[in-house]
Amino acid sequence: MKRQVILITDGDEYAKHAIELVAREVGGRCISQSAGNPSQLSGEEIVKMIKSAHSDPVFVMFDDSGYVGEGRGEQALMYVANHKDIEVLGILAVSSNTHHREWSKVDVSIDRNGTLTPYGVDKFGEPDLELQRINGDTVYCLDQLNVPIIVGIGDIGKMGKIDHYANGSPVTMEAVKLILERSGFNDRIRFNKGTNSEES
Repeated sequence: MKRQVILITDGDEYAKHAIELVAREVGGRCISQSAGNPSQLSGEEIVKMIKSAHSDPVFVMFDDSGYVGEGRGEQALMYVANHKDIEVLGILAVSSNTHHREWSKVDVSIDRNGTLTPYGVDKFGEPDLELQRINGDTVYCLDQLNVPIIVGIGDIGKMGKIDHYANGSPVTMEAVKLILERSGFNDRIRFNKGTNSEES
């Protein structure tokens, strides 16, 4: 069976704490070693860790730290996303004030208030001016991927402390809930639980 994974295009300490918290809340696992600014692990190393995780969904972070074009974080992301044993449920495309204006299409964004918007959002989680487009430093390659949903989001774990892990990272939580819903992951969990209860 393919491991079911959520990819996050950020990897600093704030994002790490927020993603660890959200992963626990939804019963998944976070590959904490994938955090870093920039990312240090290779795609091969990350896939091995994903396969050893105890439950799905598995959350993995990637960060280019402003590198122009396809940096190390994106190289690892592409390897993981295209691996035959990995199913990507969705991607959190994180906004940043990149100087190089790398951007990607998103299906929907979630603002700092937890509200869905067809516009992109900036790093503070405020709606931007362009439809379905987000600027960031690890989003260069996302348009090449065929995944159920890409959700634009502000700077995870920050957004003026609204998304801080001490507050439960509510914006990130809503974005992850959306991915789990749109990808059909929640339906599969309910189906499996129902099947197990019938057998018992």
